[in-house]
This record gives sequence, structure tokens and C-alpha cells, in this order.
Amino acid sequence: MTEEREELAAKKFNCSTRERALFEAGIKMGTIYHQFVGVPLDQDSVGALEDAIEKGVLVQPYVESVTVRIDRSIFGPKRDEYSYHSLSGEMLDVVLVIKIEDVRVKAEMRYDPVLRYPLMYISDLA
Repeated sequence: MTEEREELAAKKFNCSTRERALFEAGIKMGTIYHQFVGVPLDQDSVGALEDAIEKGVLVQPYVESVTVRIDRSIFGPKRDEYSYHSLSGEMLDVVLVIKIEDVRVKAEMRYDPVLRYPLMYISDLA
């Protein structure tokens, strides 16, 4: 992003750089979850979906890195043309790093079996 565009964008945020980095992490995680949950997949397409999600997130501003892993334990042999699954939040394991200026945020999304919920959280803030 050019310096001029970044300055124009930064003026819109009435918060610290740290707060903005946290906001960006939340936006990216919400995008991953709400854009991709429900996508049909099988054991042959799961790797391509992981790759597509990563590449889609990496083009967004401030994303330093992203790793997406989809739980493959639900897949068995394809029995027929109707044998596929839909991506659910329980299947997603995501690690995302946002960097703005000298602030780095590591956010994660993992299914928490105790909560029975695909929890998104900040795991590191520097």
C-alpha cells in the first residue's frame, strides 16, 4: 500500500495502532468463517480449499501470514456421487498474523470441545 493511501486510511481510525491491528485480525477471522462455512468438500478437494482460503486472506491489507488446516478425520472413502461434506466451524484450524507498523497480532481459530464452539481468539500481541 502506498504511504499516501495508508495515511488516508489511518485517519479514519479513531484508535491506536494496536487497537487497529486487533480490529484487522477480527475482520479477517470473521471473513474466513462466514465466507467459507458451508462450502462443499471431500477428501480430494480439502487441500485446494485450504490453499484458496490462505491465498484469499493473504491479499488483504496487513496480513503477514496465514495457515489454514481443515480437519480431515470426517472423510472416509467416497461411496457415491452424493458423498461429500460441508465445511463447518468445527473443522477449521486457522493461525493468522497481522502486522501494522511495529504491532504484530497473532489470532487463532480452533474448535474448543469444552465450549463446543469454534473459538476465535488473540494468542499473542506484540
